[in-house]
Amino acid sequence: MTDMIEAQALSKIYFDRQRGEVRAADNVSFSCRRGEIFGLLGPNGAGKTTTLRMLSTVIRPTSGTALINGYDIMRQPEQVRASIGFLSSTTGLFPRMTAVEILEYFGKLNHVPRNELKSRIEKLIDLFELGPFARVRSDRLSTGMKQKVSIARTLVHDPPVLVFDEPTVGLDILVTSVMMKFIQNCRAENRAVIFSTHIMSEAEKLCDRIAIIHDGRIHATGSLSELQTLTGQKFLEDIFIYLINQAEREQNHEMV
Repeated sequence: MTDMIEAQALSKIYFDRQRGEVRAADNVSFSCRRGEIFGLLGPNGAGKTTTLRMLSTVIRPTSGTALINGYDIMRQPEQVRASIGFLSSTTGLFPRMTAVEILEYFGKLNHVPRNELKSRIEKLIDLFELGPFARVRSDRLSTGMKQKVSIARTLVHDPPVLVFDEPTVGLDILVTSVMMKFIQNCRAENRAVIFSTHIMSEAEKLCDRIAIIHDGRIHATGSLSELQTLTGQKFLEDIFIYLINQAEREQNHEMV
């Protein structure tokens, strides 16, 4: 399988008046192949979102780079954006626009040919069962329907790489189930998927490989069985806690 995502020593440093230098991401490296769901797990503030925003060119890294579908995020940001679909729990929609208008807008923004756009929108509306709500303003939609529109918007240009940043936060169990099935189907479609979450059950169900990130650093990467062997723990929640505690002990040792 071909690597579609290659993070190469990505770092992002901020300066805070009280804390001084803050390394939101510190030398982050990993890869994700076609047809693979790669999990990025960490507590709040671990550096997950910062890393994903660098990969999607929303923010520039302080150092390091990444290749997305063969394009460099620093030198070829437009090609990267054309190759990637990015979705988070906080993805906003234009409140006065309908689902159809949003999909048309993002399709044109991503240069989808006019002769393809209409049929692509129709397929997405059918896929996510948006028909009765297709011409309803987004500010009148339920949270679940808004998220479905957001997923469809992410897919309208048919990107080979998808990035999901905690996409199920705040969703009820039925909409979460739809989201999980959709992400699983991405594997069969041979897309490369990064799935960031702090919900262990979701990662266990979806991910082929998992990276544990804490304080901006990746502390372990592997399949569930490989992480079980590494830590001697059976369940992902226990693996996660073991690795986070180990990372904090190492950090405290460095500070002594």
